Amino acid sequence: MKGYAIIKTGEHGWIDVDEPVAGPLDAICKPLAVAPCSSDTHAMHAGMGPAGPLINRIMGHEAIGEVVEVGELVTRFKPGDKVVIPCTTPDWASQPNLQEKGTNNAHDFDVMTSFKFLIQEDGVFAERFKVNNADNNMVLLPEGMDLADALMVTDMMSTGFYGAEMANVKLGDTVVVFGIGPVGLMAVAGAKLLGAGKIYATGTRKNCADLALEYGATEIISYKDGNTVEQILEKEGGNKVDAVIIAGGNCASMNEALQLVKPNGSIGSINFYDLEDVFTVPAFEWGLGMADVTIRGGFCPGGALRAEKLLKLIQYDRIKPGKTFNYEFHGFDKIKDAFILMDEKPRDLIKPIVYIDDLD
Repeated sequence: MKGYAIIKTGEHGWIDVDEPVAGPLDAICKPLAVAPCSSDTHAMHAGMGPAGPLINRIMGHEAIGEVVEVGELVTRFKPGDKVVIPCTTPDWASQPNLQEKGTNNAHDFDVMTSFKFLIQEDGVFAERFKVNNADNNMVLLPEGMDLADALMVTDMMSTGFYGAEMANVKLGDTVVVFGIGPVGLMAVAGAKLLGAGKIYATGTRKNCADLALEYGATEIISYKDGNTVEQILEKEGGNKVDAVIIAGGNCASMNEALQLVKPNGSIGSINFYDLEDVFTVPAFEWGLGMADVTIRGGFCPGGALRAEKLLKLIQYDRIKPGKTFNYEFHGFDKIKDAFILMDEKPRDLIKPIVYIDDLD
């Protein structure tokens, strides 16, 4: 079969590999819609995974699929079912501790090891791909649901909402969201749904700013107008905010968040930092370590239960996340074009989607 892969560090293209084989708990799917992510492009340029170099590794981790085959112990799905597949697919069977209340299932064996596609095994940019622990990691596509909306659940929506959850957003809170790319936009939407009263979102691209306002931001802050921290504090009359969600930027964003959040407030970071990044936190900004500020950083939670809950928000018209896709492609071979677009990141790009209706 054919798949779009990291051939070696900095090089990507089509490869031919054997079709995946389903274990007793697994499912084999074909893609109906996929979306490239910045994680795919970062992995291609870095060329490394936890086990070493990523060579001839098929990319992609955001997909809506159709079940082609199921393992002998799979009971919830059958061939022909259309399914939503979270990007995080924990190994539930061998890690029962993941089911403890309050545990992020993204870390089954170690940090982020529930993220199987791309990093640990072949991803979804292929004519066929395997989903481990299918009964616990896939959800039936709700009848009549737009594929673009459902596709956002697999990563962007779960990640962005998790930022709002980690920031402990509560009714009436004043919240700041750093970054209004796809994840930041979903963080804005998540903060609104959790009850935030005022939401500042930082960014400069007009199409992203317009969507941020639609998803619930009450004001857009642009660094082009001056220091973002100073702008927000001035608008708040010198008062600090309840919560900050970091969905973009770099290590310095943490210092900015500490300058903005009040004592007993919370910071939730869903930003992926580089290996060489180092955090230097000024003690003064953290109240000499005594400010009782909660700082959390976490990876996209996955599994079937979370996906089902997020899909309900779409089913009952709480959110229309598919608006985030502003480039559309059709056909399996167009995965290459969509990936290159994501890698080049033209200024008007929010996120591309590829509809695949030409696979047997």
